[in-house]
Amino acid sequence: MVSGRGGVGESPAGPDADPDAEQDGAGEPTGAEHGRDGAGTGTAGAEHGQDGAGAEAAAQVSEAQAELAAQKVERERIARRKAEREGPVDAGAKLSGRAADLLAAVRAVESGAKPPAPLYFDEAPAAPRKAAPAPPQPRPAAAPPTPAPAVADIGAVRAVLARGGAPEALAGQTAAVLGEGAAEQLTEDPWRLLAVSGVRPTQADGFAQALLGPAAGPADERRGAALLGWLLDQAAAKGHTALEAPVLEKALAQYGVPAPAETLEAAIGDGAVLVFHEPLGPPAAEDEEPPVRLLVGLEAHALAEEALADGLARLAGTFAGPADWSAAADGPAAELVRAVAGHGLVTHTGGEAARAEPAALLAAARRLGLRAVLAAHAPAPDAVTVAGLLAGTEGPGRDSDGRFDLDLLIVLDAPQLDVEQAAALVESVPDGARLVLSGDPGVLGSAGPGRVFADVLAARAFPQVVSRTPDPGPIGELVSGIGVGELNRVDAPGKEVVIVPVRDAGEAVHRTVQLVAESVPRAFGIPAEEVQVIVPGHGGPAGTRALNAALKERLNPGPGRFAGFDPGDRVVHVPSPGRALPARVVSADAQGLHLDAGGARVVVPQDRVEAQVRHGWAVTAHQAVGRRWPAVVAVLPGDAAQALSRDWVYTAFGRAERHLSVVHGVEEALPRAVAQGLPKPRTTRLTGLLRALAAAQEEQP
Repeated sequence: MVSGRGGVGESPAGPDADPDAEQDGAGEPTGAEHGRDGAGTGTAGAEHGQDGAGAEAAAQVSEAQAELAAQKVERERIARRKAEREGPVDAGAKLSGRAADLLAAVRAVESGAKPPAPLYFDEAPAAPRKAAPAPPQPRPAAAPPTPAPAVADIGAVRAVLARGGAPEALAGQTAAVLGEGAAEQLTEDPWRLLAVSGVRPTQADGFAQALLGPAAGPADERRGAALLGWLLDQAAAKGHTALEAPVLEKALAQYGVPAPAETLEAAIGDGAVLVFHEPLGPPAAEDEEPPVRLLVGLEAHALAEEALADGLARLAGTFAGPADWSAAADGPAAELVRAVAGHGLVTHTGGEAARAEPAALLAAARRLGLRAVLAAHAPAPDAVTVAGLLAGTEGPGRDSDGRFDLDLLIVLDAPQLDVEQAAALVESVPDGARLVLSGDPGVLGSAGPGRVFADVLAARAFPQVVSRTPDPGPIGELVSGIGVGELNRVDAPGKEVVIVPVRDAGEAVHRTVQLVAESVPRAFGIPAEEVQVIVPGHGGPAGTRALNAALKERLNPGPGRFAGFDPGDRVVHVPSPGRALPARVVSADAQGLHLDAGGARVVVPQDRVEAQVRHGWAVTAHQAVGRRWPAVVAVLPGDAAQALSRDWVYTAFGRAERHLSVVHGVEEALPRAVAQGLPKPRTTRLTGLLRALAAAQEEQP
């Protein structure tokens, strides 16, 4: 691989220079390297917020609303099941019981003293159930969405925002987030504005000072509590399900909270956050306690992570026993077929070529008369989407217990599962059924919190099948090397891999348009609509925004009659965070923007177009994961050097089937990222929970 010239006169864009240049969220407020791929959701801070409530428009139940509502119902059911298994954490201004024990543990660890007896929220888990649990309540395939705030409520919130100098356009979103009595909540606690996506602490502080005057100081307890929740939300956007207590205290101090330890203790006492005890290894001596770390997390993520661990153990524990599938165990998928025949839960890893093995397993299971379903992150042959499966719009129905009518569920793209989505999925798999989690560990992780697939693999509590099927051709050889940290020169006699050196962002945009519109179609016979541009971020002079503007001007010029879009525009529809669906604009009318998404007609209401639709000639690697195109142009402008990592390069380059062009302007940053740019760590609890469950099962007589 030849390193090209690039980056002359350019400096890497830090988070203060251009947050969008280093993130793949649609301007999420965190600047997270794994932020949610949205189409403008949360793009603006308080000064650029939008009224997304749509109170003045007719309510319309969309696929996204149905999916989110269905998942909300599922999470509520998970919470009820958890509440039945364990009592709630004690709360109140005057601490006692478990909350007092937790706070004592926090203080003990901070002081270096030995922690007290382990009376923690995550006590040793019970052994996995062998018998079927009590039937859960049936869940509707698509629950009705949460009703939009009333016009009067939005008006009251708008008045409060105006008094505090905040943009009135935030009224709808604020009313939706805070719920009933939103105006009263803001009046009593102005820092509640931090719960609105895109609002920063400095903006919330200014709002509070305008409403409260001199009483709005940095030591206000309301401010500390809101900042703590905001910090955990930002951590979740970066993939964490919890943070270590000292990390949170340090972050609170950086935002001017004078007593961060007391703020954290108060939040624990109020039940706003939960504390978990996680052993770090065996004790140094028999009479000593094992070393621990104390993690703090939000209840929703904690319940989902524990429900997921419990559900995975349930599937392994309720498996009826091995079956004789020897007649179907042949070809490259033979090892996978044998493993699934003998176990209730199996993991499967491999590259793009290895996706044929789960497909072969699906065919074998159906030949054996099993009700087998293949689910994927993005549309795939003979597969339903995970989102559609959970929403009830695709796949099998549900039985009287609310669980899927199936015997085998195979999930492709497992690294894309966040912890809440995975928990809802696993909870819906019936006892005795088989579950296969399949994916490529080298690709970018989920848009939401958690590292489910990586944690399950790390726990080593279930059988693992590693594919031996190599990815073919020069692109496969290149990507395989990247996966192990090597950027190798590959022999590409058919110009399967081409390096295009550029000096600056302007040249990068020019060469990219030339490649998509002329060079690739002429040299390889691949039409421009089948060439996908992949970029590290949305912002900057060569980000998706700039490239999409240039590509639209060349490939489908027009005035942008409807919110910047014209018929024929190639777009990405993001109905919910983490879901990026390629589509093409068909038309627009009073109902909204009409899209063709792979043959399916989708109407995006007018008030959601700006938040949910982007031009799609150029996308981020996070938006591209789970899909492949005949040709890919990976654009690496000089200002993207700091945003590169091994998993980003692996994902972007691996989206190409026949041809890969690399518009190269980062000089030595590319091989350095491949060799040293490991994925950013995520703090999660799933691996520890699974190991504890496995140990408890082994101890059973």
